[in-house]
Amino acid sequence: MRTIYKILSVVILGLLLSPQITHAQNNQQLKSKTNIILLMGDDHGWEETGYNGHPFIKTPVLDDMSKKGLVLDRFHSAHPTCSPTRGSIITGRHPNRYGTFTPGWSIRPEEISIAQLLRDKGYSTGHFGKWHLGPVKVDAPTNPGAMGFDTWVSHDNFFEMNPMLSINGSLPIQFKGEGSEIIVDETISFIDKSKEEDNPFFAVVWFGSPHEPYEALPEYLALYSQLPDSLDNQLVKLTSIKTGEQVKRPLAEVLQERFAEITAMDRAIGKLRDYLEKEGIKDNTLIWYCGDNGIPHSGLYNSKLHGLKGTVYEGGTLVPGIIEWPEEITKPKRSELNTVTSDILPTLCELVDIKLPNRTLDGISLAPIIHGEVAERNKPICFWNFDTKHLTDSIPYISDELQQGTTPLVKKSGDIYTRNFKNYHHKEIVEEDYKGARSILDNSYKLVVHEKGDDLIKELYNIKDDPVEKINILEDYPAIANKLETQLKNWQESVLHSLTEADYLDDSSK
Repeated sequence: MRTIYKILSVVILGLLLSPQITHAQNNQQLKSKTNIILLMGDDHGWEETGYNGHPFIKTPVLDDMSKKGLVLDRFHSAHPTCSPTRGSIITGRHPNRYGTFTPGWSIRPEEISIAQLLRDKGYSTGHFGKWHLGPVKVDAPTNPGAMGFDTWVSHDNFFEMNPMLSINGSLPIQFKGEGSEIIVDETISFIDKSKEEDNPFFAVVWFGSPHEPYEALPEYLALYSQLPDSLDNQLVKLTSIKTGEQVKRPLAEVLQERFAEITAMDRAIGKLRDYLEKEGIKDNTLIWYCGDNGIPHSGLYNSKLHGLKGTVYEGGTLVPGIIEWPEEITKPKRSELNTVTSDILPTLCELVDIKLPNRTLDGISLAPIIHGEVAERNKPICFWNFDTKHLTDSIPYISDELQQGTTPLVKKSGDIYTRNFKNYHHKEIVEEDYKGARSILDNSYKLVVHEKGDDLIKELYNIKDDPVEKINILEDYPAIANKLETQLKNWQESVLHSLTEADYLDDSSK
């Protein structure tokens, strides 16, 4: 009888303790997961870092990351402008698939986001800074919360010093201080809370710098007071920080402010890295930095690349790309593989063991590169500036009221100092939908196609031998050009299939 009592006692005790043991095991599992921080500069082109050889810009923190992590030398934004590129990071898909054609076009609520996937895996998720995929207000169906972020301190668009930001969709309030440092401070507070809850964290930190209009503290401006005198003779058009209207100013003054913003952003990243090290969580935190498109005309200084922001040439899409992850990347390395912001979602999914969403993705996992395995890209990267001029009688995807922005900014748009958004249903495909500048980049070659009046212009570059796209070799390699053009057209058909909302209903779309 005593034996039976002993057995029953052990069973009952086990049943009582098992939930506590499971909870403790879950906490330990959460602690062992890799923390993830995605950082992105606004209009920060490939050449604008010290480690990429810029003659003036000082980026000691990014330079240090390049000496300790993985430098993606051929990293591209999925689009040569900001809103679309941001959508590609969130979804792993080209933005034309869901109607985020240009800045000011929102994402669609049905898209599956990397934040949703990580939150379902047990991560605390937070967004800080520029959103630009729809309004950040609480009732907007495409705000960061709707896209999977537990916490957000965000702006509808870009911002400078003393920014007006919304906390979790509330009415915007002003934060006093340097813009990049402010959103890093908010990120640190979020990480502190995640640690208290024993959760791994996923933080998306999208800076407002160095997007114009430019504004910087005196300590950073002083670093660039000796730019070449010849720049004083060049005038560039940009936004006035005082009026929000377009003005012309000497390039030397403009670049001094722009470069100062880049350095201030770099220092803010350094503050975040120092915090991670002090807290003992730097080794197990993956930090991925990139830009969202190439350099705008107001920031141009002796660029060797072809094209600028807004073009599908390398000058429009080649951006800085660095991954720092001390636990896994123990020695510095560089990759010449062509990579793109759409690769971020599938890469993170593989690294933390998440099943890919059942949607057509345009990115691939870069985990083999991170782990030191030699690999070539198994599918090309396609870029496309969708021509929206022919769109008429469109039905709004989201009501105008829900697409109205609330966070003020300096740059005037029409008669307002905020930004509103739009997105339309696109049920039928017409031939005009295929138009707009576009390009396709494989491991060696890049084909560029665009319309000029009634003419179709085509250019082919050997991107390995000619990364600055100086020599059009189309006539020498017509077979390669034809193959790439066929691949590009097939990809466009897939994108337009998605644009009709078919992916939301078609489980076979993966």
